[in-house]
Amino acid sequence: MRSYTAVIEKCMDTGLYVGYVPGFPGAHSQGETFEELNENLKEVVALLLEAGEPRLETEFVGTQNVVIA
Repeated sequence: MRSYTAVIEKCMDTGLYVGYVPGFPGAHSQGETFEELNENLKEVVALLLEAGEPRLETEFVGTQNVVIA
């Protein structure tokens, strides 16, 4: 079993949740709910893994708040 961290944003134009796995080329999808997005991302990642183990370009480290005074 493998685990990847996805970044999720909400598109203000469409209202859809958009997710991608940082550093994993092609690993991105969208959905109307978190659950739909998660299923779509699982499907995309599984398809990409069929071509072999990916060479990740970057590694997710975390988030950071930027405060402007």
